[in-house]
Amino acid sequence: MNFDQASELALALPEVEHTTSYGTPSFKVRRKMLARLREDGETLVVKVDPLEREALLADPSGAYFITPHYQDYPYVLVRLERADAEELRELLIEAWLREAPKRLVAEHEDELLGGPEDD
Repeated sequence: MNFDQASELALALPEVEHTTSYGTPSFKVRRKMLARLREDGETLVVKVDPLEREALLADPSGAYFITPHYQDYPYVLVRLERADAEELRELLIEAWLREAPKRLVAEHEDELLGGPEDD
């Protein structure tokens, strides 16, 4: 993965905008950050559930890590070169579901989570 590919995944989500945070490119839904590129240009900071973060950090791929700065915040750092596109897509969807307004989530939840199929 690279940042352009990660951008495509993030911008495919409803109302996500490409903006900046801390001087680096970021993705927000209604001004709430989902993810941002770190200054190194190779690592994506993604908002996650703190309990899920522990599972991600145990992933043997080495794609996920944190630094002392992020220890007390609900984020995980993703080495884009090691990231799996589908896993990153799922992380971004989960971040979107947590940060987007409830009405917006209600409008798009089925399409994002693969809601009930027609018979």
